[in-house]
Amino acid sequence: MSKKANVIEAKGVIFKESGNGFFNVELDDPAEHKCLCRASGKLVTRKIQLLVGDRVTVELSPFDLSRGRITLREK
Repeated sequence: MSKKANVIEAKGVIFKESGNGFFNVELDDPAEHKCLCRASGKLVTRKIQLLVGDRVTVELSPFDLSRGRITLREK
């Protein structure tokens, strides 16, 4: 798995499902920072279910910290 240089990685919890494949995630590191996230391609193709309350890893763009991509669902 290759890492991109200009990506911010953070952990958080899904607190709301917004519909149409989007989830609202509350991040841990910047305390109570909320962002709108979508599941990455691998999660979609492998049909991994994301539910409210799941701990996830999120990739954020340094240009827009209010949107991100869910890359991993933790157990």
